[in-house]
Amino acid sequence: MKRAKPGDVVSIEYQGVLENGEVFESTQEMGTLTFTIGTGSVMPAFELAVVGMSVNDSIDIVLQPKEGYGERQKELLQTIDKSALGDSVDIKVGQILHLNMEKEGKTHKVPATIIELADTSVTLDYNHPLAGHTLTYKVTLTNIEKSKESMPIVSGPADGSPLTQ
Repeated sequence: MKRAKPGDVVSIEYQGVLENGEVFESTQEMGTLTFTIGTGSVMPAFELAVVGMSVNDSIDIVLQPKEGYGERQKELLQTIDKSALGDSVDIKVGQILHLNMEKEGKTHKVPATIIELADTSVTLDYNHPLAGHTLTYKVTLTNIEKSKESMPIVSGPADGSPLTQ
């Protein structure tokens, strides 16, 4: 029986679930996810969990915040004057705005979630919406192919060791 290993191109179906049971992402809506193991195109802990699986195997991959989108960082909260958003913007708590930020002389669009509204101010959260959450991915491997290209393995576990079976 063929098992997934670094360098293989794998296809998976999955459902991402939060601690409260809410589905935050699913291939049912997005389509099958295909990636090459070892290229760093998905989270390292997720990639490592697929190594050793065979077609039609199903597993639950549980990622702690540090393995997923990181811990929530208080320094990524910012309170700004409401007028900085302009009069034409109808804003509400929970809304995600795409704001321009300058870094190293370049302008980048970054998402910020409105977490609090006051009469004259708005508190924004620049943390990823999934930061601080334990994520469970219910994964089924649907296909394994040998990569058609020779690719170096560029990712591995968080400790820097190479992916191995």
